[in-house]
Amino acid sequence: MTKSIFFYFAALMIFNSCAIIPPKSNTDSLSQTITDKPTLEDYKVGEKWTWIEKSVAGEKIRWEGEDRLEVVAFKGSLGFWNGADTFLISTRLPQETSSTPFRDWPLAVGKKWKYESDWKNAEGTPMKTSQDVEVVSYGEVTVLAGRFMAYKIEYKGTITNSIGGSAKIKEAFWYAPTLKTNIRHVQDDGYGSYVLELYDYKSGK
Repeated sequence: MTKSIFFYFAALMIFNSCAIIPPKSNTDSLSQTITDKPTLEDYKVGEKWTWIEKSVAGEKIRWEGEDRLEVVAFKGSLGFWNGADTFLISTRLPQETSSTPFRDWPLAVGKKWKYESDWKNAEGTPMKTSQDVEVVSYGEVTVLAGRFMAYKIEYKGTITNSIGGSAKIKEAFWYAPTLKTNIRHVQDDGYGSYVLELYDYKSGK
């Protein structure tokens, strides 16, 4: 799996955020928690997420690094700054119209759907992602940034290209509603593995 495929999923990561509907008081209600998609009002100036990432093939590190996003005032509204560029949050909020979306709102344990997407890699080669998705659990998850309640969402399927290449891919995302992002992402494409993990979060004003 090339780094360009990671960037494809990273672009989806922060924009598939949400506001959580509080569960009932009994413990069984955790599995009944429902999470809806976000609004602009869910973000605050100064809110900041920082992740570390590593891709490994065998014993060789293919790459490792850091990604971040920060909410800033921008063009009379709110924007995301990634360390180099700034763009309006309102233009990037989830507006899924596909019958095979990356995230099918609202989220709830046990929900299943099909994700399909046509895109191009860094070299301009047409690619297609096709995965079966299931929200398998909701509970406390520990990452470098701390402990958070999160959904575990599994994606299983294939990535193919226009010249006949194909790879099976298994992924899991741990999505924390209060942070409005994935706090962990693991991927196995049969050739290597990839891990992204949140190691710092600031809530902003």
